[in-house]
Amino acid sequence: MSVSGTLYVISAPSGAGKTSLVKALLDKMSRIGVSVSHTTRAARPGESDSINYNFVSVDAFKRMSEAGEFLEHAEVFGNYYGTSQRWVEAKLAEGEDVILEIDWQGAQQVRRLMPETKSIFIVPPSREALLQRLDGRGQDTAEVIARRMAQAAQEVSHYGEYDFLVVNDVFAEALEDLMAIVKAQRLQVAKQSLLQKNLLSDLLR
Repeated sequence: MSVSGTLYVISAPSGAGKTSLVKALLDKMSRIGVSVSHTTRAARPGESDSINYNFVSVDAFKRMSEAGEFLEHAEVFGNYYGTSQRWVEAKLAEGEDVILEIDWQGAQQVRRLMPETKSIFIVPPSREALLQRLDGRGQDTAEVIARRMAQAAQEVSHYGEYDFLVVNDVFAEALEDLMAIVKAQRLQVAKQSLLQKNLLSDLLR
């Protein structure tokens, strides 16, 4: 019997450093990857189709949603985002851990369909730090930054729905926290009893 991977949902207010932390996690650990979401928003500078997102039209997205192809989908800041259920299930069956970088709305949908999902919420060390990070990216207008700051409190209010809370103050420490969560899941007896079947049989002789 093969060992299935773990599905992780990671959420955070915009500017908390979620994307950077996940990228660093992937660089440090094997057998784990990020689901490439479908979105109707335009690509930002440096983003590539099928790598950062699957960029699709609104009509194409709605057709996929009506066909039941998404594990979760949501509208965020006027754009649609969705995760392919077939792709996620295939990766988990291969023993790969999968990360979904989605908001709290999507996380609720995923937990309903896949209750075994492990969820992680990332927060900045303060509102001031969040504002500085958003402004420092140089990607958004002052109006967009103000809207994201206003939205942050609503997003953070859902932290209690998650299994783990990580504060991204010192980046290296936050990364260690994320890695510890993944390692702990992999060391669960249910998984280890399959992976270490021969060793355990030998020790029990």
